Amino acid sequence: MDSATILILRTSAMGDVVMASHLAEGLRHAYPDARIIWLVEPQLASLLEHNPAIDALLVWPKLQWKELFRTRRLGLLIKEIKAFVRMLRAEQCTLAIDAQGLFRTRLLAWLSGAQERVGFASREPGHVLMTRLIVKGSDGRQMGSEYFHLLNQLGIATTGLKQTIQLPAASYADALELLAKEGVQGPYAVCAPFTTRPQKHWFDQSWTELSAAIRNKLGLPVVWLGGPDDCQHAALLARGGGGVSLAGKSSLGVSAAIVAKAAVLIGVDTGLTHLGSAFGVPTVALFGATCPYTETCSPHTVVLYHRQPCSPCRRTPTCDGRYECMVAITPHEVMQVISQLQVSGG
Repeated sequence: MDSATILILRTSAMGDVVMASHLAEGLRHAYPDARIIWLVEPQLASLLEHNPAIDALLVWPKLQWKELFRTRRLGLLIKEIKAFVRMLRAEQCTLAIDAQGLFRTRLLAWLSGAQERVGFASREPGHVLMTRLIVKGSDGRQMGSEYFHLLNQLGIATTGLKQTIQLPAASYADALELLAKEGVQGPYAVCAPFTTRPQKHWFDQSWTELSAAIRNKLGLPVVWLGGPDDCQHAALLARGGGGVSLAGKSSLGVSAAIVAKAAVLIGVDTGLTHLGSAFGVPTVALFGATCPYTETCSPHTVVLYHRQPCSPCRRTPTCDGRYECMVAITPHEVMQVISQLQVSGG
């Protein structure tokens, strides 16, 4: 296996890419001479391109393909798909590891031409495209436990492994420049309030109360982070609770660098929050509707989760938008945890 080429498929979902980042390190320790490739969508490539355990990134232009399909440019789409498959097969992969368990990642693993194709079992179609399926495992308390379990099932030791995101010096320099431009110098707090599903959100009033408490009690300016679609909401929170909104104003790499240098991060179940844990930043993770992780690889992360009779509802909430699981988390409780994490002010 040392002379093999190993393909890792975890193409999307920033939080899961962060949580799965140790897969490359585990494989590198087990097979020091193997060529390790990671297939990822372009918007997440900056999180992996400086990982020393990865020899090459292959970028899957999924959104570009979807746009070609939407606009009926089917000839060009077929041409692009064929070129991508040729590039994928040119790597001569011997093992493809599907760390996502979706039909599309199973199909990509099969298209790679790898003789051995291992991946998570799931309800998604395409089981026949894999040579081995692995049940994710039962330890749902630890964030990202399924990826450690995957390595163990491949016979690879996971002792000492942790999520690893490495950024270039330029990202940190750009982050400091952007912060200074917005008047943020010295220690600061990061709030990451945004994610894809409303049942995972905390309430605006809670965020603004927390922001005011961070500024008044810790003397820390608050930086609100999010994506381009979160700009208006982040600006609203910044006006209500104070601080500066950088949502949509920086690349993912620069946002990651801002997280890495934060004095403390508070966030919902979103990729930026998982980055806080990966960087070892004091992090308070606010969990409700999703899988109730209570442990992370970082001793500096505390997960706040108040189980309800309907918990965890995941994608099918039954509370008619009341989200009692998130209501139960109060700004006062978050401030108490921040105090326990010994976060110092400005």
